[in-house]
Amino acid sequence: MHPRRPEGFDGLGYRGGGREEPGPGARPFGSASELGHWVTSPPDIPGSRNLHWGEKTPPYGAGTPLGGAGLNEEPNLGAGGPGAEQLNRFAGFGIGLASLFTENVLAHPCIVLRRQCQVNYHARNYHLTPFTIINIMYSINKTQGPRALWKGMGSTFIVQGITLGTEGIISEFTPLPRELSHKWNLKQIGGHLLLKGLTHVIAMPFYSASLIETVQSEIIRDNPGILDCVKEGIGRVVGMGVPHSKRLLPLMVLTFPTALHGVLHYVISSIVQKLVLFVLKRDNSHNLPTESSTSVQSMLDAYFPELIASFAASLCADVMLYPLETVLHRLHIQGTRTIIDNTDLGYEVLPINTQYEGMRDCINTIKREEGMLGFYKGFGAVIVQYTLHVAVLQLTKIIYATLLQNVS
Repeated sequence: MHPRRPEGFDGLGYRGGGREEPGPGARPFGSASELGHWVTSPPDIPGSRNLHWGEKTPPYGAGTPLGGAGLNEEPNLGAGGPGAEQLNRFAGFGIGLASLFTENVLAHPCIVLRRQCQVNYHARNYHLTPFTIINIMYSINKTQGPRALWKGMGSTFIVQGITLGTEGIISEFTPLPRELSHKWNLKQIGGHLLLKGLTHVIAMPFYSASLIETVQSEIIRDNPGILDCVKEGIGRVVGMGVPHSKRLLPLMVLTFPTALHGVLHYVISSIVQKLVLFVLKRDNSHNLPTESSTSVQSMLDAYFPELIASFAASLCADVMLYPLETVLHRLHIQGTRTIIDNTDLGYEVLPINTQYEGMRDCINTIKREEGMLGFYKGFGAVIVQYTLHVAVLQLTKIIYATLLQNVS
């Protein structure tokens, strides 16, 4: 969503041809409703922008300083008071930050166990339910300490940063669109998806290095530096760095499955997010927040729909692409001399000695030797991960509702 601003709007006052400083008691706008269309977006954190229905940002409160008073006037605080306005201003930021914290920090042990189970072709216990996953988490934490469940977290942030930076650079120097406008066409969609695919391909060696850090057993693992992920990724591209076995697959073999997984994950999550937002908009259309509304439910309805849609989109994409992710991780880890934890016992280590020739051979081998459920090893970790996410979102919603009630 692009904010609709008149030409010359600087966030404090409106200047038509030349800037005019408002005098005492002057009002930059005729009314609060006149300003309702010229509101800047909060920080780019899920849950802090575009959390409203239609074209307007969630109401800042009844009579904000921007809408109801000049620079030298006391703003009309409305029924909610300054505390409610402050909460309304930063609620999206806080809620989105809690969601990001859950996805990238609290859920990291689930990601570690999920990846270890996916690449462990020795495993007899597939950990398809959350109960066995929690049990093995406890065993690993007891024998190796808490660090065993939080390894590789720094490298995952680095990979995300490389991905975002690469996408921005490519979109700046090529005609490939980073975002789709409302009036899109097939050419724009093709260019947009091509940009996503190229981004994942360029970040691929760093993703491989990050994957190794998250699945490598803490028992034999040295303390890696914060930039070891970058060093190992560059080393794999130029053929230097840590020695690998002859079974290591060339990056060209990994290009197609990596780009396929990344693009499909983006497409599925985008479609699901749009559908969920549409359903929520239709169901809540009779309860739209207004500028004069200060009810707690209206505030919550303004901030939570996009978080719910984002949650559902990630869940659907992860579930639908879980078999492909299993194949992708096994191809990336092959030949890297990685030693992982025994996910059956929790207190031994196992080497990875697979000999897949490519994506098709990996699929056929898993299907033949481990059965169809072999593609879903560690699926219980996904259930634990998203259950934890739901709990944090619900807790955040309760806290926010309580704060709003206290200041209203």
